[in-house]
Amino acid sequence: MMAKRFSIDHQGWWRNLKKHRYIRIFLFVLLGMLTYGLLVSNVMPETLEVEQGAISEQDIRSPLTIENKQETERLQQEAYDAVDPVYSTKTRYAQNQIERIQDIFSSVEQVQLQAAGSEDEFNEETINENEPDSVTEDMSLEEQLDRLKEMLPGETVNNLSDTALLSLLDASPEDLQMAQETTASAVYDVMNDEVQMDEVDEARDRAERKVDISAVDPQLLRAMAEIARFGITANYMLDEEATEDARHTAAEVVEPVIIREGELLVEEGQVITAEIYQKLSLVGLTEEVPMVYPYIGLGIIIVLLISMLAFYLNDAKTTLQSNNTHLLMYGVIYALTLVILKVISLMHGTDVHGLTFIAPVAMGTMLITTLLQSRVALFSSIIFAIIASIMFNQEAAGVVNFTHGIYIFFSGVAGVFFLGKSQRIIRMLQTGFFVAVINILVVTSILMLKNAQYSWMEISSNLGFAALAGFLSVVLALGLLPFFETGFGILSTTKLIELSNPNHPLLRKILLEAPGTYHHSVIVANLAEAACESVGANGLLARVGAYYHDIGKTRRPHFFIENQMKIENPHDKISPQLSKTIIISHPYDGSEMLKQYKLPKEIIDIAEQHHGTTLLKYFYHKAAKESEDKVKEEDFRYPGPKAQTKVAAIVGLADCVEAAVRSMPNPTKEKIEGLVKKIMLDRLEDGQFDECDVTFKELKTAAATMCETLQGTFHSRIEYPVDDLEEKEANS
Repeated sequence: MMAKRFSIDHQGWWRNLKKHRYIRIFLFVLLGMLTYGLLVSNVMPETLEVEQGAISEQDIRSPLTIENKQETERLQQEAYDAVDPVYSTKTRYAQNQIERIQDIFSSVEQVQLQAAGSEDEFNEETINENEPDSVTEDMSLEEQLDRLKEMLPGETVNNLSDTALLSLLDASPEDLQMAQETTASAVYDVMNDEVQMDEVDEARDRAERKVDISAVDPQLLRAMAEIARFGITANYMLDEEATEDARHTAAEVVEPVIIREGELLVEEGQVITAEIYQKLSLVGLTEEVPMVYPYIGLGIIIVLLISMLAFYLNDAKTTLQSNNTHLLMYGVIYALTLVILKVISLMHGTDVHGLTFIAPVAMGTMLITTLLQSRVALFSSIIFAIIASIMFNQEAAGVVNFTHGIYIFFSGVAGVFFLGKSQRIIRMLQTGFFVAVINILVVTSILMLKNAQYSWMEISSNLGFAALAGFLSVVLALGLLPFFETGFGILSTTKLIELSNPNHPLLRKILLEAPGTYHHSVIVANLAEAACESVGANGLLARVGAYYHDIGKTRRPHFFIENQMKIENPHDKISPQLSKTIIISHPYDGSEMLKQYKLPKEIIDIAEQHHGTTLLKYFYHKAAKESEDKVKEEDFRYPGPKAQTKVAAIVGLADCVEAAVRSMPNPTKEKIEGLVKKIMLDRLEDGQFDECDVTFKELKTAAATMCETLQGTFHSRIEYPVDDLEEKEANS
């Protein structure tokens, strides 16, 4: 018997623990605690024993980028106060003054009309309510003056002399019209320009000079000059709204005062002024700043990372969704990768340039790709990159080192992309070279982005350690792979190839004790592998599973037709019920034998599920004929379980197809295709594929692939004449 290997699934303590309802939560919490423990030293706040007025004993740089709001507000206030008041020309003022002048002359005309007794020409809308409805007698100039003052606004009356008003009342309509036009024109011309507060008198003089040229009575001319001076006012005024807008705009355009990460805040030997001390407090380098915030922030980041990881692993279509042993293995790889990264990060204090680039993160992603799934490895690369950006922050001024985060991400992803679905040893070695090349390219780009003057020795050192990381990753992955395969019972490609070796004790047992079954298993393996690969399933797993699927027949090999060579069929001498019991037991006998040899669960499941709950039609009908009582169909069915995976379903279909085609007397292409289709539809209608994720389209594709393979195996042979056959037999 094959030597037993250690596997955690065979340990009693783990078999009991892995089924606990909270074990998955516990594993994720454990990963979170481990991650927090490895990163907590990287976020411990650095405080300095500095006092205002003391002399700094060292250069102090800012660990982060932050806005100095106090300084920004001071500069904004300075910009606000520096803006001069904004003045603007009020164009409406000129029109307002013209309307006031027109109102004066209009009122004069109305009073003159009233004095002349022409009340039918009054404008009722402009006559004061206190005025009498009609005028029946002539008014004197004094009465007209009083009436005019009642009609004019108080400001106008206060600014115009009685002499000017009397001159207007005494003027003829023609002179009055000319006076109105001349005065309004003069005021408009002057007010059309800017008239500042200190220029009002000068503007009034200009207006007066403009009306002085009129050829009218001197008294009327003086009245016109007085009205013109009255009509001039300042139109260039302080615009409070525009001033406020300008000041706010000036404050807004002030650039925020930013303290940059790595900025020198105080030099060695420099006095720590109040302003410098305020900056040190702002960036968290004084004891005045609470110390607990970084720890809380790290905790939030870890909770988010582990929650995202848990959600992804529980949602991804992988064994991690339900297999807690595989989840434990993922946790071990995760923890091992982080511990190695932590050890590498502690080497930053050495004088060797680029030593931290030797971090072999691709080891973790290569192991996850080989043992679990590439998509899980890609997601893990993102997690590792985020963690590394904090873990390698000793060389950065702030809490996050994006340089190493980017490097770790590309290095991890490179191991996933190139390794792909092939996990052969030579492929893994090639992957190490590919990771080294990617690492070199990433480090080269990082050095160029920094645009610093590096020596050739420094450049060579950085690139050398980056290349070494690729080869170190593959060496560690290859070294650890057998331990994970054995310790966690992982069915990797390497393990499948090992199990397909004909010298394996169980395969030799089939070959020696049931040669017909061995030949049958080889053909089923060919059919199943080709069919699985055509639908994207694991063809190698199907092949190896087919090799072992009928191992149970070795307990009673002669009760199976493929091993009955030139002997009497023993089923002819026993009852159908006993024949049924012997035939039905072979999947479960095989399962027990495979478990004794510690074969992977996937192989055991294929052996146990390849018949599902199908009916032994031959013995069922035989029993029905021989028995007078009604025979239950359920008694002649395999107890199951039905196929749970796509591979198990296809192996079971291939097993049935091979046996049926082998029994055909003269197989042709059409007969084979018809038979395969019939078998597939019978098993489909019988519900044998109900519990696995295979689709009808995939079944049709798998069946078509089996037909192609069978046509090569059971090809039409030339029928030789009898004489030729006898001659060939004689020579054989």
